[in-house]
Amino acid sequence: MPKIADIEDTPNPNAVKFVLKERLTWGTAHSFDSAEHAAADPLAAALFAIPHVTNVYYTDKWITVTQDGAADWPTLLREIAMPIRAAEPAQKPEAVAETDFHDEPRLAAIRELLDQQIRPALMSDGGDLQIVGLEGNVLSIRYFGACGSCPSSLAGTLSAIGNLARTIEPDIVVEVV
Repeated sequence: MPKIADIEDTPNPNAVKFVLKERLTWGTAHSFDSAEHAAADPLAAALFAIPHVTNVYYTDKWITVTQDGAADWPTLLREIAMPIRAAEPAQKPEAVAETDFHDEPRLAAIRELLDQQIRPALMSDGGDLQIVGLEGNVLSIRYFGACGSCPSSLAGTLSAIGNLARTIEPDIVVEVV
């Protein structure tokens, strides 16, 4: 049963981040935007059973839960804490596979820059991003967790990502998918 070490506000007023003392995963992120998508995941399904929960994102030692804006946070936090505390912590796998993207050189350089300068800040705020691809000069990204519906990620962070990507490739346009 994971113990909750802290509950943090995020820049998204409809999302909170629960910092845990035990791991939920070992490097694998889980993102759910509906109860249907969460049906096979016991923790996410239990969280979606709580009224007003609209998104669940978790990895390693934290989980971000987003609500629809109609719930009272103090009440909702108590309800959300119960299934988190009841979740089974992940057992350490015998070997954790390393991801090998085989990116083309310009995408690899953009990925490295975002991994160093953008993703740590997003993760500290209860979210993350994934590079979906680079087609011509269009870099496609997807936000997760608190970042998925946060106005600052859809404006300020997106602008910062574009500015960083353009230091490598001047004609890059960034889009959210």
